[in-house]
Amino acid sequence: MSEPGSLIRTLSGRQAARNFHSYVINEVGRAIVAGEMPVGSSLPGDAEMMDRFGVSRTVLREALKTLEAKGLVEARAKVGTRVLPQSRWNLFDRQVLAWKLESGPTEGFLAAFDVIREGLEVQAARLAARHREAEHIRLMHYWKNQISVLSHQPEPFALALFEIHRLVAEASGNPFLRAASSVIEFGVAVAVLARLDADRNAPAEGLAATVMADCEALVGAVERGEADLAADAMLRLLRPEAGAA
Repeated sequence: MSEPGSLIRTLSGRQAARNFHSYVINEVGRAIVAGEMPVGSSLPGDAEMMDRFGVSRTVLREALKTLEAKGLVEARAKVGTRVLPQSRWNLFDRQVLAWKLESGPTEGFLAAFDVIREGLEVQAARLAARHREAEHIRLMHYWKNQISVLSHQPEPFALALFEIHRLVAEASGNPFLRAASSVIEFGVAVAVLARLDADRNAPAEGLAATVMADCEALVGAVERGEADLAADAMLRLLRPEAGAA
């Protein structure tokens, strides 16, 4: 579950793993991020894990290698595999962020995340206004219209909003901003969930009412090449209270 859009799809519930390898990765990774397997604790032995998940030793070892690459665990000879602290996790990994979203990120985690997201996306908007191409603008307009159409469908709405943000990063021409799609996607998912939590009955005007004006301003400024206005519109989109400042 590492392709763009996969994190947002968790808004409609947990996805079934595609194979045994994915199943083991998802179950163990989710348990670690949720704190069900505490930091510093050792994972059960191979025999117990193989029996629990119904997989071969080869599948188990490959799954643990994947989790080790994400920074969640560390294997040591004669010691076993232990759970690492969050400071070692790859927090730019889409799957790690999906587990974080599912387990419920703390206010402190979200505050730290907002600093990074804002720095990336405001700069991306500024650069997009300078380097955008006609195809970027065409697609931004398409997804802006989809946001309005899909206003009462949380997951499709979130995917459309993600595409706007992703296209801004793509139009920036900066390869590092383009590679930050997992951060962008996590931010969109968190924002949509917060809106749903605020009104579980789904507002009559739909989810688009909270973002449409800022999306219009953002796409328009990028299209016209107005870097400062694009940055301001992105800031309002990320931090609605900034619009009142």
